[in-house]
Amino acid sequence: MSAKTYEVRTYGCQMNVHDSERLSGLLEDAGYVPAPKDAEGADVVVFNTCAVRENADNRLYGNLGQLAPKKAARPGMQIAVGGCLAQKDRDTIVKKAPWVDVVFGTHNIGKLPVLLERARVQEEAQVEIAESLEAFPSTLPTRRESAYAAWVSISVGCNNTCTFCIVPALRGKEKDRRPGDILAEIEALVGEGVSEITLLGQNVNAYGSDIGDREAFSKLLRACGKIEGLERVRFTSPHPRDFTDDVIAAMAETPNVMPQLHMPLQSGSDTVLKAMRRSYRQERFLGIIEKVRAAMPDAAISTDIIVGFPGETEEDFEQTLHTVRESRFAQAFTFQYSKRPGTPAAEMEGQIPKEVVQARYERLVALQEEISWEENKKQVGRVLEVMVAEGEGRKDDATRRLSGRAPDNRLVHFTRPEEPVRPGDMVTVEITYAAPHHLLAEGPAQAVRRTRAGDAWEKRNAAPAAPAGVMLGLPTIGAPAPAPAPAAGCGCD
Repeated sequence: MSAKTYEVRTYGCQMNVHDSERLSGLLEDAGYVPAPKDAEGADVVVFNTCAVRENADNRLYGNLGQLAPKKAARPGMQIAVGGCLAQKDRDTIVKKAPWVDVVFGTHNIGKLPVLLERARVQEEAQVEIAESLEAFPSTLPTRRESAYAAWVSISVGCNNTCTFCIVPALRGKEKDRRPGDILAEIEALVGEGVSEITLLGQNVNAYGSDIGDREAFSKLLRACGKIEGLERVRFTSPHPRDFTDDVIAAMAETPNVMPQLHMPLQSGSDTVLKAMRRSYRQERFLGIIEKVRAAMPDAAISTDIIVGFPGETEEDFEQTLHTVRESRFAQAFTFQYSKRPGTPAAEMEGQIPKEVVQARYERLVALQEEISWEENKKQVGRVLEVMVAEGEGRKDDATRRLSGRAPDNRLVHFTRPEEPVRPGDMVTVEITYAAPHHLLAEGPAQAVRRTRAGDAWEKRNAAPAAPAGVMLGLPTIGAPAPAPAPAAGCGCD
């Protein structure tokens, strides 16, 4: 009898992507195998959901509806729904889609294999939502999507009360991992060939609040700098409230911490920031940007911005445009305000008409596009060491190029070197052209450095034939998420 196959479909932020790696690990630990990409379907389909955007519900139920006839025609097929939307909607999912077998929440993902088996034996849906974290997710088996780059969770949950965000209600209060456990995981990953890690937290630089050390995050960054073989360290998403001078110093003084920062602005208006319950104001935000640029002149800074928050006036919006001009973001993930039931903002007066929000959104996108292009043009002539990536360049086969990420996380397409290179290897190139969302290096590579990460990728892909892993439909590790999905932390940071 052949092993049962599985597929994981993921929506949302990097936290969800990493949770899906754990769900895959749990299923494989239980004897399931990934469904081949060219297969008609899987024996188990798991939806790992997000509840941040307004269309999250519609998207889930639409996809569940498409699976109903497939399940009816495939005896034994099971469907599971987990993640933030499952934590929020609970019994509603089974009522709207009675063909779903398992519903589980953000706090008990480790129960998935048990719930699937229970649903099979009892022949009825299993809905199990824990109200608090049962075990830190990093203790669970993980099937990582990349051989050369990895997510590492340092905390889960969030202590903020932003009026537009439902995530703290679904993920719970912040819970920090012990520094020793984090560093042990990173060292183990490096031992397997990983050369880039991204530290993850709903509010990553608040790390330490749960263990009583306000400088815990900067200490963690410095400790990462002492791990031999770890070439690149990134983190997402910080909150301006907790972005202290010791963190800036740690970034600037730790060579393997990359000159890249994702700093959610949300609005440039002090009035709107107050209504959002954001604990900083425009002056504080711009002060952080100024300090980061003084310490790391080449840092690329990205952000999240919400347009059309309830009560936002034209003057408020102009303040956002002003902050964007002053900040010179390399990239901005811009969102039209989305009313989410259960959040204070959903009940606020002054909801902005759709056409007004759309017009403002288009003005903001046009401004940021102009700035992104201008900032990218400054990279022309620079010589950069690029980490070769897998799946970043959709046109690479046609152009005979390869793609990868510069230290500041900008996407670089470059001429394929004469000698073979693998994802995870390093290629030194000179930038010859800039577009708003990528850089181009058209000349020959100046140097190629084969790495242990490239060895790890080669070893994984040379393994005995097995069904290919299911892509999660989100960015490659180390890449910022494309709009409209929030760049990090569910867009709530």
